Amino acid sequence: MADLVESNFRLLAVVSRMGMDSAFGEHSVDEICARHGIDTDTFLLLCSAYTTDGFKPSQRFIRNGRVSDILFYLNRSHDYYLHEALVYLKEQIDTLVAPCSEPQKKVFHRFFDDYNVELEKHFRFEEEMVIPYVKSLLSGNRDKRFSITQFEENHSNIDEKLSDLKNLIMKSMPQGCNGSQRLSLLTFIYTLQDDLARHTNIEDNILVPMVRLIENPRAVVGAEAAAARESEGRGEELSDREKEILVSVAQGLINKEIADRHNISINTVITHRKNITRKTGIKTVSGLTVYAILNNLVDINSIE
Repeated sequence: MADLVESNFRLLAVVSRMGMDSAFGEHSVDEICARHGIDTDTFLLLCSAYTTDGFKPSQRFIRNGRVSDILFYLNRSHDYYLHEALVYLKEQIDTLVAPCSEPQKKVFHRFFDDYNVELEKHFRFEEEMVIPYVKSLLSGNRDKRFSITQFEENHSNIDEKLSDLKNLIMKSMPQGCNGSQRLSLLTFIYTLQDDLARHTNIEDNILVPMVRLIENPRAVVGAEAAAARESEGRGEELSDREKEILVSVAQGLINKEIADRHNISINTVITHRKNITRKTGIKTVSGLTVYAILNNLVDINSIE
């Protein structure tokens, strides 16, 4: 076990969330898992998700895993994100923006509060709907009003706003902010974003196929072709037209309203928005709104 963790420090997160202590000694992975009542194959599945980007296990590994251990991991992960990671993130943001003006503080705090609410809603759905549904399946009582496909179709990305937050801190944070605090916060956000991405991968590519096999033991599940990753160049300046479109987005207008305001087609609006995202690295409306405010493109008082 010590050798396994030595190969990838990220596995400490898996060890912690599976309720294991770090007193490994010379014990094997099997021995440590047995001591804590964890299925070894399932533990190694989780480790693989933290070691290999976009990990998608084969059907054989999915069939050998233990769903209850995945649920245990997810529950402990939710506790960590909500009660440790977000608490620390808020404290660090508060410290970093202390020298900023009140409007600047306000916009950062609002951005964080919105993300906090989004994350709580995301995890509450999993805790109140998905996990109880899976537990009912394991006990032999299936609720036909729900299926794992519904979870899969509505499973949102929970780390996009962290990308926006990174870009805002790097590109739009006032110069008076402490440089070392900024680097420390960025390091934490990068680490948290990576952790959340792997957490999401575990839900999509391990939990969902496992549950699908319980729903239909004859189902074919497992590794699929990885989606092509979008390659985006960043760092270009926004054009005057793109700034106008960005202001409209920040003011809450939808694509048709933006098209009408600027007398352009909806397709042109979509093209401009793609370019804005490519150049700023910011994907969400809330993130673009903060960017517009911090770059003096729009007054915070004009945003509802």
